Amino acid sequence: MKVKGVIMGYRRGTNTQYTSQVLVKLLIDDPKKAGLFVAGRAVYRDKHGNVYRGRVLRLHGRRNGVVIVRFTPNLPGESIGDLVEVFK
Repeated sequence: MKVKGVIMGYRRGTNTQYTSQVLVKLLIDDPKKAGLFVAGRAVYRDKHGNVYRGRVLRLHGRRNGVVIVRFTPNLPGESIGDLVEVFK
């Protein structure tokens, strides 16, 4: 199962920004099915040909279709707003 998502930004707290974790809005018909992709894999390719691989950690909220993905190495800031592929 493969779906695309949009990188919304880094996961942030009141005083910290977690640069290894990003919020990804999955582009699916039913946002409640985003839980099916937990523990799945994510791949981001930038315009220079670099490949960043990540893992879906958990949902972010209940009904909005947003998941938290941890990437290794960390994603650059210019990746915000780009597409990412999420696999189950």
